[in-house]
Amino acid sequence: MWKTLRNAFEIPELRRRILFTLGMLAVFRLGIYVPIPGIDLRRWTEFFSSMAGQGAFGGFIGFFDVFAGGALRNFSIFTMSVTPYINAAIIIQMLTAVLPKLKELAREGEEGRKKIERYTRDLTLLLALVQGFFLTFAIARSGQGLISVNPITFIVMATTTIVAGTMFLLWLGQRITDNGIGNGISVLIFAGIVARYPAYFMKAIVGGIGFSGWTFIIVVALIAVAGIIYVQEGERRIRVQYAKRVVGRKVYGGQSSYIPMRVNQGGVIPIIFAAALMMIPTALGRMSGNMFIQTYLAMGSLWYDVIYVLLVFFFTYFYSAITFDVHDIADNMKKYGGFIMGIRPGFPTENYLQKVLVRVTFVGAVFLSAIAILPYVVTGVVHVQIWLGGTSLLIAVGVALDVVQQIEAHLIMRYYDGFMKKGRLRVRR
Repeated sequence: MWKTLRNAFEIPELRRRILFTLGMLAVFRLGIYVPIPGIDLRRWTEFFSSMAGQGAFGGFIGFFDVFAGGALRNFSIFTMSVTPYINAAIIIQMLTAVLPKLKELAREGEEGRKKIERYTRDLTLLLALVQGFFLTFAIARSGQGLISVNPITFIVMATTTIVAGTMFLLWLGQRITDNGIGNGISVLIFAGIVARYPAYFMKAIVGGIGFSGWTFIIVVALIAVAGIIYVQEGERRIRVQYAKRVVGRKVYGGQSSYIPMRVNQGGVIPIIFAAALMMIPTALGRMSGNMFIQTYLAMGSLWYDVIYVLLVFFFTYFYSAITFDVHDIADNMKKYGGFIMGIRPGFPTENYLQKVLVRVTFVGAVFLSAIAILPYVVTGVVHVQIWLGGTSLLIAVGVALDVVQQIEAHLIMRYYDGFMKKGRLRVRR
């Protein structure tokens, strides 16, 4: 690995991209510690710590703060981080699967992609405005003395700052995508997640975890990372044969290809949807004072975990169905003369693809369910709340894989001898 990094820094363009990405991440991390004007930071920190320890609602706050990289705890200018963009991207992606106009845009290539990206940015602005307003309004009306200015002034000023911070991070992510390494938004989320790991380490030390607890955490972390890499890269390849067509003196087709069906088709989206839905009954129970809901649907309880897993299964199948349209794939294969060996074109092909999708998705759903409840299992064993697993680890490993693959692509493109000849690489001059 170190040799690969050394080789990467020997290429001027790749070195510039890596240093540019690190510089933008430094700007992002500095912004985490710039508080929004008008907040009493000492009282907010105390209030945040007290809320973070209150059951499922506190777990949701901690979950959100992980994505924000600690910005919510500091109530910084990047409090919302890129969460509004994530929500907007998910909404647009789901609408693309059901609205014919958006579906046509998605099929128009680069121009269609630019229009969809513009719609996503516009929706991000709207969501950041709505979410920022409700957050600042709740703080101003909390009666906890969290602000040091007039409530209306605070709401206007803080909401504007939050929206500006979100859109600045959106611009920063685009710059990383264009001039750095990896997908910019994903890299920012990765940086926020990884930045929280030292805090978890210190919490584990303060919590007095013994040798057996540390052994359990290390073993679980290694197994989780290996499992995520294996499943993220896993796919079911369905071989497709194309018939030969003779047009004049030219022969078209006759080659074979394959349809890649990913094991984890939905990524982290099913976990995010399931976690968001599980917050609704627990929040209602907390506001109404219903002890039955607070007891049996408390985060980490048996019924909570069972319902959580069922929701992950449901959203995994739902999202796989809308992103991998077997009907369109079967029609395109029939249109271009493609067929699966032993399967007739048309409806039999669609039926076959549907059966394979159901089986492959089941494996992905089991994997996502295990990853989703992993933090609660670790917390229950070591008795210290550590967000090891779940979406955070899944995103961190996925982004790391993407960055490594892009670095390797740059290396392979510039080293024509590859990695096999005498163990040395020669630069293409």
